[in-house]
Amino acid sequence: MTLILGLESSCDETAAALVTGDRRILAHKLAGQEAAHAPYGGVVPEIAARAHVEILGPLVTAALDEAGVALSDVDAIAATAGPGLIGGVMVGLVTGKALALASGKPLVAVNHLEGHALSPRLADDALEFPYLLLLVSGGHCQLLLVEGVGRYRRLATTIDDAAGEAFDKTAKLLGLGYPGGPKVEAAAAAGDAGAVPLPRPLLGSPEPHFSFAGLKSAVLRARDAGVYRAEDIAAGFQKAVVDCLQDRTRRAIRHTEGATALVVAGGVAANGAVRAMLEGLAQEAGLRFVAPPAWLCTDNAAMIGWAGAERLAAGLTDPLDTPARARWPLDPDAEKVRGAGVKA
Repeated sequence: MTLILGLESSCDETAAALVTGDRRILAHKLAGQEAAHAPYGGVVPEIAARAHVEILGPLVTAALDEAGVALSDVDAIAATAGPGLIGGVMVGLVTGKALALASGKPLVAVNHLEGHALSPRLADDALEFPYLLLLVSGGHCQLLLVEGVGRYRRLATTIDDAAGEAFDKTAKLLGLGYPGGPKVEAAAAAGDAGAVPLPRPLLGSPEPHFSFAGLKSAVLRARDAGVYRAEDIAAGFQKAVVDCLQDRTRRAIRHTEGATALVVAGGVAANGAVRAMLEGLAQEAGLRFVAPPAWLCTDNAAMIGWAGAERLAAGLTDPLDTPARARWPLDPDAEKVRGAGVKA
């Protein structure tokens, strides 16, 4: 049975995992950096990269020990090669190259977004291609038709900021702490979503894309007004994001044929309100709804190992001079969008 060592270091999570081709996770070791970044209210790239350097090697050793295997037992080394914070990406990719060279095993340079896109197949062995994917994370907010390994058709993307980035910025504006997504969700549970008037950018628009920059600005104005509770602003913000995701995803469903399921992945997929909305939307459309466990939605090495297994099975490996990339679209042929479009 195929055995893959997966490495992840694209942002502020350092992780190593051993994953098999029949969907068994033999070991998964992860080190977070919340305490290091909390004073700044967000991820500091230099701090993140230094932490990856210090901890990735020991995590690999711990993962191999937990799985009871040696490096010589693995069939390939899968490492995130982008997109992400370039310093962190370089740490993981260089480590993967060194391990591949030392062991004589092939390198699989994994697109972090492909890791998210294929992670539902790790959690659900019945999920077949093609499926409609809402990929919603700190750096990306996209709707994609996943047609197969390495085959992605982008249907929509953010024209400015991603939903996860908006969650993080809202948490910082409201003084809720870091990481922002869980903090906002917890505050929203104690708030009134109808108490604060907030916009729903592009709601009902024939344009397929997302936009959250204006919503962030509205949160800032609501905070500065000094008349709303932080919990109510958080609840109103979360409801606005859910409404926008619902509207844009419903539009994509209507304009997509042949999808076997509606799937969600990425860090924001761990949000309970987002999951509940998408499950209802899938039921409305007569589609199966698939969502990985919450821990598999956030950055992790199991999804990188699984993507490596899928790519290896398809005969896709990479040379040792493969570069690290800060940006790496899943669908490089997709039409450019208006606005910044840098996260397309």
